[in-house]
Amino acid sequence: MKRSKAWDAVFLGPSLIALVMVVILPFIQGIGFSLTDWNGVRPVLTYVGFANYQDMFNSVEFLYSFLVTLLYTVVNVALVNVVAFLLALLVTSRIKGRNIYRAGFFIPNLIGGIVLGYTWQFMFNDFFTALGGQLGIQAMQQSLIANKDTVILGMSIVNTWQYAGYIMLIFVAGIQSTSQEVMEAATVDGASYPQRVTRILIPMIANTFTISLFLTITNSFKMFDLNVALTNGGPAMRFMGKIVKSSQLLALTIYNKSITTKELAKGQAMSVVFFLVLVAFSLLQVYLSKRKEVEA
Repeated sequence: MKRSKAWDAVFLGPSLIALVMVVILPFIQGIGFSLTDWNGVRPVLTYVGFANYQDMFNSVEFLYSFLVTLLYTVVNVALVNVVAFLLALLVTSRIKGRNIYRAGFFIPNLIGGIVLGYTWQFMFNDFFTALGGQLGIQAMQQSLIANKDTVILGMSIVNTWQYAGYIMLIFVAGIQSTSQEVMEAATVDGASYPQRVTRILIPMIANTFTISLFLTITNSFKMFDLNVALTNGGPAMRFMGKIVKSSQLLALTIYNKSITTKELAKGQAMSVVFFLVLVAFSLLQVYLSKRKEVEA
């Protein structure tokens, strides 16, 4: 049956209109607002040029939140993908009840970030510290999210607990699409299980790693709800002679600048830069991953 372009337009039209109205036009309008003194209320706007961008790059708070977001992204991407891949290997093995495990590992992804953050805040601040006191383990007696040196690790652990099950399903799909004959031939040739995984399986599912890395990088950069509920940016620390919040990621910094202090134009300038940085990192990751796929 020959497809009609008119019918394509009919079905795509509503989605395209929504995309333009909700995403593209507000983004373009936001770029304009970032060049003014907009505060969300003032009816007459004054054009200030790139003053908001200059203030942003001179802000210690923005610089720190940018750096800590990069650190969180590196730690989180590594943890999520390693754990998700190991879980995928587990649930694609011949272990009994593997379908139940798949469902169990995926369920945390269905929990909202706000609920998850408050739940794990209790776990870190009360349950684990009390358990450490009962067991006499000194390292467990201080909350991970109450220490500026470990708070990023604590956030990454929570996000991994929630998100690894989702990424696991992507790896499962990749593993199940590979040829089992190749793995069986390697087994006959005497290759050990680690050798089969690292030398055969991983190169064969390189495109799956491209997808999983892209998703985890964008998820890490855009993290907001878990950051608010779990730490709200705390605890405080000193950076370049200024007091900053040690776990305040970029998304939360933009929110505080826009909503808390009512400096919406400056918050919008941060959003524009945030968008460009996210696009740059995402495209770079996809480019490098695609090159690895070709080499493999």
